Amino acid sequence: MSSGSRHDTFADAWLRGSTRFLENVFEANRAALAAFGGHETDDTPAEGALAGAERPEWEVDLTEHRRDALSVGDRVRFTKTLTDADVRAFARASGDTNPLHLDESFAERTRFGGRIVHGTLASGLISAALARLPGLVVYLSQDVEFQNPVGIGERATAECEIVEDLGEHRYRIATRVTTDDVTAIDGEAVVLLDEVDD
Repeated sequence: MSSGSRHDTFADAWLRGSTRFLENVFEANRAALAAFGGHETDDTPAEGALAGAERPEWEVDLTEHRRDALSVGDRVRFTKTLTDADVRAFARASGDTNPLHLDESFAERTRFGGRIVHGTLASGLISAALARLPGLVVYLSQDVEFQNPVGIGERATAECEIVEDLGEHRYRIATRVTTDDVTAIDGEAVVLLDEVDD
């Protein structure tokens, strides 16, 4: 086998693996959106900030509302109670039926002492916060570190702060999810904020 064909085989395998990874990320985000109240189908957009459907129990705090004025230090915060209904909707949408999230008698026997929210669902609060930034938010990357569980019924806050302007409306953002000032998830995202045509 020539080095060129080995390279092509590696590149093809890398592309297939990357495509599967991105498809899984998109599916997890769709499941998180479904759990946050969107009713997305193939031909119906999810309800949410873009559609003007903020819910009264959600709290949003945004320091800058103009895409062209964003800079290092600007931040957005999104707060929501993660309910049993959210967890069950996420399990249905994602297929993650781990009994740690759904079966109280099972979960009581684990190190957590009871049911907890799916980690991906809790980290979905980061996506919910970033969705409130001005412009069309396009995720380029997201790193997360799960530090503490989020209990079902807990009110959690995603805090996102721009820490670096990468140019061309791309930003590196420090991300954190907390419950009662305890960090549940820490991480970093890179996003592109596209212009939205009127």
